[in-house]
Amino acid sequence: RRYPTVELRAESFNGSTRVPIPSDSAFLKALLLELRLEDEHLFVEQRDTCTRINHACVHSVSTGAGELWPVLAFHKSGLIYACVPLVEGSLEPRPPLLTVTGLSQGLALLLGIMDYVSPSRKNEAELSAKVGQLRTLLIQACPLGTPLNTNIRSLNSSFEDIQEMPVDKEQPAWRSSTYKGKPQINVCIAEKVKCMQYDQRDVVDTWQVYGAVNCKCDIEGSAPNVTLSLTLPTNAPPLQDIVVHHCVTSVDPAMLLSTSAEPLHDSVYNGPYKFPFIPPSDSFDLCYYTSQVPVPPILGCYQLVEEGSQIKITVNLKLHESIKNSFEYCEARIPFFNRGPIAQLEYKVSYGQLDLFREKSLLVWVIGQKFPKSLEVSLTGTVSFGTAGKEHPTDYVCTGNTAYVKLYFRIPDFTLTGCYVDQHSVQIFVPGKPKITASRELISSDYYIWNSKAPAPMVFKPL
Repeated sequence: RRYPTVELRAESFNGSTRVPIPSDSAFLKALLLELRLEDEHLFVEQRDTCTRINHACVHSVSTGAGELWPVLAFHKSGLIYACVPLVEGSLEPRPPLLTVTGLSQGLALLLGIMDYVSPSRKNEAELSAKVGQLRTLLIQACPLGTPLNTNIRSLNSSFEDIQEMPVDKEQPAWRSSTYKGKPQINVCIAEKVKCMQYDQRDVVDTWQVYGAVNCKCDIEGSAPNVTLSLTLPTNAPPLQDIVVHHCVTSVDPAMLLSTSAEPLHDSVYNGPYKFPFIPPSDSFDLCYYTSQVPVPPILGCYQLVEEGSQIKITVNLKLHESIKNSFEYCEARIPFFNRGPIAQLEYKVSYGQLDLFREKSLLVWVIGQKFPKSLEVSLTGTVSFGTAGKEHPTDYVCTGNTAYVKLYFRIPDFTLTGCYVDQHSVQIFVPGKPKITASRELISSDYYIWNSKAPAPMVFKPL
């Protein structure tokens, strides 16, 4: 799909130095060459020179009119996903990638298309049907070249519910259809916690919290006004790095300026976190945020020591007393890389159960839905291995005694920041009493505990 509006803007930014997008066939041929899907075994100087720096999915495609940059493209499961984002500024010299906002927008749109198309890739007829519907869906997702909704799955695959000309002139472009029925709002705060723990005196443990507030507003009217407030407990750390959805009509500028890059001080924005908005028709993320919480939810210590042909492991985990002791699931996975299948295992656990996956060289310690009253659990064991083959897991980082335990857990009705939605504070300026459902959850994401008896990859080291 081509957007003349975007091409006109590109010309206004760069004038005669702009490289025009070639015809579809010429662009495809140049892209196949760049992605090494054509002439893979030949040396192409523009593509293969060692002086060229590759930036993951961002490519410079050689065309008859010059170098077309940036082209966002990747090859996945037999399909190529590509777009040419607009650079809102001069292309000479090339701006840093982080300053090109179109790259993140384009990537989000491509990932949304991939999520919509990829489940059907094994069924040729279904895949063709979905690709055929993409043109219709892109009219809703990206009407004038700026992505408004990258969740392609949530869009209507027909024009039945799309109003070509809104009845109400105040209806925003992102409300592609109107709802009829009892008003209801569903809000879910999902926080993810990332963690790196080392249990070493000269290395600082790190953890980060990322939150997303997802909303689904079924409300009648062409442009309903909703105000939603996020509330924090007293003395809780403030929300930072807040990014809001484009449907939010106004926020306090201080809210958006609060950043985790600077140390917390008295002038930091502590709320209230109010978001007035006109909701899209489908589910959307109202805002994203981070927060500098004082402690990780689970503190751990992992020790792995080789003794002859065996290795001895010890894992201790402690749930912090401020954390809700009610899990949907909680388990610790202990992988062994570059060692072959587990031949023999002797172990003792203070709580939960241990599952052994011999061929995968993996131990899964299922802690369950609660920690014991002491909030502490431990595992000790001795493991020996068979001969390693090609099918057994390998890792370039986890060599020697460098190893980790990875935690997986979900705590429903809980957030690490304490952030919640007060249902009574939700304001909707429409007739009728709406039903408001609010939920929250804390999920682990890349939660690692490294072996304290060996060197581990450090996030940073104090001088």
